Amino acid sequence: MAKWSANLKATFDRAFPERQIYHRSGGTVRYISISPWQQAICALGATALAGWTIFLTGTFALGGSTGTLTGSSDDRELAKYERWVQELRAKDALSRSLLEERTDAFQRETAEWEDRQKALEDLFEQLKGDETLDVSALTGDGADLLVQASIEEADDRQSRDSFRMTATLDTRGNRVSVKNLKYNQERMLDEAEDLAIERAERARSVIQLTTIGSDRIMESAEMGGPLVSMANLTAGGETLSAQDASFYNRLTETQARVAEMQYYEQIVESLPLGAPVGVPFRYTSPYGIRVDPFIKRPRWHNGIDVAAYGGAPIVASGPGTVSFAGARSGYGRVVEVDHGYGFKSRYGHLRSITVSKGDTVEVGDLVGKMGTTGRSTGYHLHFEVFFNGKAYDPVKFLKAGRHVHEE
Repeated sequence: MAKWSANLKATFDRAFPERQIYHRSGGTVRYISISPWQQAICALGATALAGWTIFLTGTFALGGSTGTLTGSSDDRELAKYERWVQELRAKDALSRSLLEERTDAFQRETAEWEDRQKALEDLFEQLKGDETLDVSALTGDGADLLVQASIEEADDRQSRDSFRMTATLDTRGNRVSVKNLKYNQERMLDEAEDLAIERAERARSVIQLTTIGSDRIMESAEMGGPLVSMANLTAGGETLSAQDASFYNRLTETQARVAEMQYYEQIVESLPLGAPVGVPFRYTSPYGIRVDPFIKRPRWHNGIDVAAYGGAPIVASGPGTVSFAGARSGYGRVVEVDHGYGFKSRYGHLRSITVSKGDTVEVGDLVGKMGTTGRSTGYHLHFEVFFNGKAYDPVKFLKAGRHVHEE
């Protein structure tokens, strides 16, 4: 250790021997003595300054090059980001456009569905009510006229046990699409058409039982009903789709069926189908050729005779307006009721009359009391039914009324 120290000191002394600097000025000589340690400190300072200068120079040079590379990379990243933003904006604009288109399409579909639903509701309103005629007063307590139920010219379609007049639409969880709702509407339209056909045929069968025939009745009156104007079949100012146009065409056809059904049912409701006596009665004389009880020879009989007891209630066989109430030759006291559509009923030989001309009566309303006035041999009712001024067999009408009652 001592040897290493001695060698180090010898090296130091050789590197930094004591030096003297002489300075002569004005004949005077001066010198400055620089010790080895002062020289070592100056050398160390100079070395440090040189190293620091080299470090700064290298750092500046290398830093300038790195800054250039970094700037180029940043430009590329910025351009990439801008392209990404532009793509996002384009996709957003496209998504908004598609959303608007789908929203508009959904709104159109919804508007079309609502229009169809409103049309169906109007149609169902026409079908609303009892499917059969109220027949509570069509037959008297003792009526013994029976008729077998038969539907002439019946359609092959199956009758439905029930018909729902309103639709319940389950849209919980948005599981039911507008397309499915429209399909349900078309199915409901099918049911409405089937019901209208069934009810029209049922009413026609009743009319056929009177032997007059629905065609002859239709010839004497115009038939019509509310229909949808095809010129108004637009939704939101736009032309309807083929599916909706087809639906409205079928709706128009169904409305015609419903109008026909209503027409026949109105006729049936107006017909004199009820028993004309409000108590049990017996059938005493037929319609047509019979032996006249006074002259004892065959003679045409325009109506039928039914008997009960003096003062028995005589009631309207159908709804209508009293067109005559008074006395007629041969009939005695008589009441005539106009039922509309060309139908009239006549009640003769009454003891008394309880209505006046112009009164409105419903089926089963009291119009008089059974008597024997006029050309009569005893207490009975002479009952006649007319269509367009021609007499028809009242028994056919009473059988038709019993047919309605049986249904």
